[in-house]
Amino acid sequence: MTDSSPKGDAPKSAPTAPVTQDVRTFPRKVEATDKINLVGLTRPALREALIEIGTKEKQAKMRAGQIWQWIYQKGVRDFDLMSNLAKDYRALLAEKCEIRVPEVVTKQVSEDGTRKYLVRIAGGHEVEIVYIPETDRGTLCVSSQVGCTLTCTFCHTGTQKLVRNLTAAEIIGQVMVARDDLGEWPKLGEANPPKVRLLSNIVLMGMGEPLYNFENVRDAMKIAMDPEGISLSRRRITLSTSGVVPEIWRTAEEIGCQLAVSFHATTDEVRDVLVPINKRWNIEALLEALRAYPKVSNSERITFEYVMLKDVNDSDEDAHRLMKLIEGIPAKINLIPFNEWPGAPYQRSSNNRIHAFADIVHNAGYSSPIRRPRGEDIMAACGQLKSETERARKSKKQIEKEAGLG
Repeated sequence: MTDSSPKGDAPKSAPTAPVTQDVRTFPRKVEATDKINLVGLTRPALREALIEIGTKEKQAKMRAGQIWQWIYQKGVRDFDLMSNLAKDYRALLAEKCEIRVPEVVTKQVSEDGTRKYLVRIAGGHEVEIVYIPETDRGTLCVSSQVGCTLTCTFCHTGTQKLVRNLTAAEIIGQVMVARDDLGEWPKLGEANPPKVRLLSNIVLMGMGEPLYNFENVRDAMKIAMDPEGISLSRRRITLSTSGVVPEIWRTAEEIGCQLAVSFHATTDEVRDVLVPINKRWNIEALLEALRAYPKVSNSERITFEYVMLKDVNDSDEDAHRLMKLIEGIPAKINLIPFNEWPGAPYQRSSNNRIHAFADIVHNAGYSSPIRRPRGEDIMAACGQLKSETERARKSKKQIEKEAGLG
């Protein structure tokens, strides 16, 4: 679908990322060197790294601040361009350090403008990132692990075994890669008037469970929120968890971002199948942690993500039970039409059933937006992300057996 209206008709506040249907494959780069990668280091760690390569201790904090701004505010990857540093110091940095982000392997652009990037990280592993443009914002869906350990039966990523956690550099590097592609860094030496951000929001909803990689996720999001860099408000960052209860409190205290929970069921019996982590921390334990979260983090409300599965969790009884469960929690309910994938053991609920469910939620006083599937034509929709290179696909029979349907 191509927008044929003239550019002048678009709202002035609307992001204008180009919409083109394409798939691009990029040549493989040389493997990383033994140089210190400055991307992903916290400010104190960056200072220590600079001291390690020979920076005087009295100057290290100032130098770290200067380099930080070059990397995260201006998007510079070449030390030679860091004009407020002495030439001999730039040479030292180039000899001992590097500014390395994930390597883009392929880029796909959906008919609706959604972009999916397959990026390669250290060790040759690959993860996916998705950018979703909207009228008033642009959201980047970031991955935190290669694969996933949770095996949620409705999720394509969950059919892929966990390979490893991503580093803070690999997580914040995904944001930098997307900003590269969107042309969102300022042009050096030119006056750059303020403009509406193409990448205005981050959601940790890609591959993996963010709270099983807490420290790296925290450090990466602290970089994203730093006012002298990418400078995103904590309210523009949403972390989605399947319910790692012990880390929910830490998230409130150490990150303070918005929280979404992959809820998807109203009884432990059903949630044990859909979200197996429920066997460890059941609905009661999860809700207890969620009730405290808005108070600790100053978040307005929790987002409950609820994928709509035909004849599994979409009845009127489920809707009423959900309202009873979340009573007293500031919340909104994101209803997600199931995005089908090869071998999936479930079907999407009908539009009539989804809207009937939404009406019950709305009449109970909660916001109940129905998420519009984006990027389905390039397998970039919610629950569809998976790096094919990391494992042999499970058979449909095996997936159905794990879902309790075989």
